[in-house]
Amino acid sequence: MAEKTSVFKIGKKYFVRCLTYHYTGELVEVTPTELVLKDAAWVADSGRFADAMAKGTLSEVEPYPDDCRVIINRQNIVDAAEWNHPLPRVQK
Repeated sequence: MAEKTSVFKIGKKYFVRCLTYHYTGELVEVTPTELVLKDAAWVADSGRFADAMAKGTLSEVEPYPDDCRVIINRQNIVDAAEWNHPLPRVQK
């Protein structure tokens, strides 16, 4: 049986909800066990989720440094969605 390719696409921006944290970032690598993001931010509070997804507004954001790659264990992902907004790069 052929192995299924990932639904995650390199170069796309994502909002990733994990068991305890949320992240935004541009996907640069997918491995069997991890996602790797650049221009990433930890989202402590998304605010109203529908507004966050529709308008790109987030209540509390902590960006990682520009040169930092963030590695997310795929087993901790609850869900993910494409982020169709500028990535948050300012602490809020």
